[in-house]
Amino acid sequence: MVVPALTSARFETTVSRLSQLPESRLAEVAFVGRSNAGKSSALNALCGQRRLAFASKTPGRTQALNYFALGPENAAPCAWLVDTPGYGYASAPLEVKRGWDQLAGRYLAQRKTLAGVVLVLDVRRGLTELDRGVLAWIAADVPILVLASKCDKLGNAQLAVAMRELEAALRAEQLSNPLGLLSFSAIRRTGVDEAREIIADWLRPGETT
Repeated sequence: MVVPALTSARFETTVSRLSQLPESRLAEVAFVGRSNAGKSSALNALCGQRRLAFASKTPGRTQALNYFALGPENAAPCAWLVDTPGYGYASAPLEVKRGWDQLAGRYLAQRKTLAGVVLVLDVRRGLTELDRGVLAWIAADVPILVLASKCDKLGNAQLAVAMRELEAALRAEQLSNPLGLLSFSAIRRTGVDEAREIIADWLRPGETT
């Protein structure tokens, strides 16, 4: 099977309830991350598009799953990318935070066609308690790629220390999921090609069972 290029991504639909999820056996890759962690920038960089994903002007308030189709524009989708709502915005109302659990959390835990999850976090913050909470939602057999974003904000020595600390923090979680970690910069394109290869490997089997 030819794996659809991420550069073919195009917006398809917005889902605000689990009952609205596409009835499809196509593989899906979900993107998760704290508000302001650089998730939208990472998704745009990986797809080679400037305005595919948008960061909300009021982080933490947009509670929906945005589906992006992969494959030729005039054909049926070959796979999906799913942009989940950002989490962890301090001033978000409690009902919004609960809404994340009800929609994105349950999606991560229950979606059978989920081929992988990309967790985008700010390398300067490391792994937060909120990130740990999201990792706990993900089904144990779903592979995870952690993108340590904004690595261009640190010098080489600082970045090396931050990555070692992040690797240790992830190891301490004792996740059974297949796990990858990359330093990432949407501005300098650090880690873009490597991340694309990993996501392509997730999608390579084609349809999930």
